[in-house]
Amino acid sequence: MDVVITGASRGLGKAVAEIFAENGHNLYLTALHETRLYKAMEELLNKYPAITIKAKPFDLSKKEQAQAFGQWCLKNCSPAILVNNAGNFTGANVYNEEEGALEEMIETNLYSAYHLTRVIVPTMIEKKSGHIFNISSIAGLKAYPGGGSYSISKFALRGFSVNLREELKSYNVKVTTVFPGAVYTDSWASSGIDKKRFMEASDIADMIFVASHLSPQACVEDIIIRPQLGDI
Repeated sequence: MDVVITGASRGLGKAVAEIFAENGHNLYLTALHETRLYKAMEELLNKYPAITIKAKPFDLSKKEQAQAFGQWCLKNCSPAILVNNAGNFTGANVYNEEEGALEEMIETNLYSAYHLTRVIVPTMIEKKSGHIFNISSIAGLKAYPGGGSYSISKFALRGFSVNLREELKSYNVKVTTVFPGAVYTDSWASSGIDKKRFMEASDIADMIFVASHLSPQACVEDIIIRPQLGDI
């Protein structure tokens, strides 16, 4: 089975790539930073030489590049699973965040998934099989001070997922929205908060993998997962 993952060079995206690779699935990966992406690909290939792993960097916040990555995937594989994980974070209030913050968050966190999905999903519709995972955030369920345009973009991604789910039911294509709380990644490493307060990226990856392997009659529409000791 061919799995397409965006934002795959580190953190959650890399953890998702790891669990699918471990279970024998072929991977088609992208991320913005070329060096990190190819390093992640090399590490996975060394651990799982029996599967196919291909990677190519794209800036998915740009419509043309998101579409180009989708076309690259279709030339190289038949996507069965699409994980829209590419995203970015900026923390500020709506009233005082930097000019352009909303555009940046919408382009990276929403448009990337929208434009890529529109390229790939017709093949899933044709096969009457497939599963799309959109990685939102707890910030897409509940606003908080300092969430600003990041939270707005994740609410928008949630709306995209809900709409897509209704559209694709009759074609047997599943859509799942993932709402993680704080996961320990590079962006939190210098926060000074005890690592034990955070979830691990593998926790989210495990849930995605299980949801992708249910019977055709079952679809997990939402995955909500928070740190055990409370939100950060």
